[in-house]
Amino acid sequence: MRPTTFRPVLALALVLTTALSGCGSRDTSSGGATTLTVFAAASLTGTFTELGRVFEAESPGTTVRFNFGSSATLAQQIVQGAPADVFAAASPATMRTVTDASLAAAPVTFVRNTLQIAVPVDNPAKVDDLKDLTGPGVKVALCAVQVPCGAAAAKALDAAGLKVTPVTLEQDVKATLTKVELGEVDAALVYRTDVIAAGGGVRGIGFPEAGKAINDYPVATLTKAPAPGLARRFVDLVLSPRGRDVLTRAGFEAP
Repeated sequence: MRPTTFRPVLALALVLTTALSGCGSRDTSSGGATTLTVFAAASLTGTFTELGRVFEAESPGTTVRFNFGSSATLAQQIVQGAPADVFAAASPATMRTVTDASLAAAPVTFVRNTLQIAVPVDNPAKVDDLKDLTGPGVKVALCAVQVPCGAAAAKALDAAGLKVTPVTLEQDVKATLTKVELGEVDAALVYRTDVIAAGGGVRGIGFPEAGKAINDYPVATLTKAPAPGLARRFVDLVLSPRGRDVLTRAGFEAP
């Protein structure tokens, strides 16, 4: 006769197994992954951070990790093997670095961005338009030409027929704007969205030539994404009406 204590123990084991498997359930469309890694241009810091919170709320147990910085630097990191699931760049040229290496699939342009002149609120150098950046003693910060905000600035200045000698060249737009916020320069060429994100800490001045230096922003899932399912869902969120609302409220324009 078999011991009668076996069945209750087996039943308890089944209950515990079921409970544990339920607690550890994962999205099968994401291959069981629970961490999404997004490389994104520095100018997307505020908007993508907000979208990351939305994504996590809609995907319990999932963590979104961001690497924000110069699009050119991020592209090189991806080509050199840095693990990432999604890349959102501030220009098609920096995205091409990744697609030419067959590391991104079907990039989609999701927003556009325009330059403004950023000055301190009190505007001590009395900068009112682009030509004022060439004035004697006016200290100007620009992004390095290798990064999208620097390439756009060079294009705008060429369109205006102006030569500006910056006192500093920064590696991304956030660092460039910081020079204005700290009062280290009199002006900088940055994106309109970064002026808005500064929340009144700087003043933005539009100029006609900015229309000839608009940057398109492409986003793509990466072909070696550790979490391809999560990557596709995040890109879908960026392209969705909800994503568009977050981005346009921050000053980005529809493509």
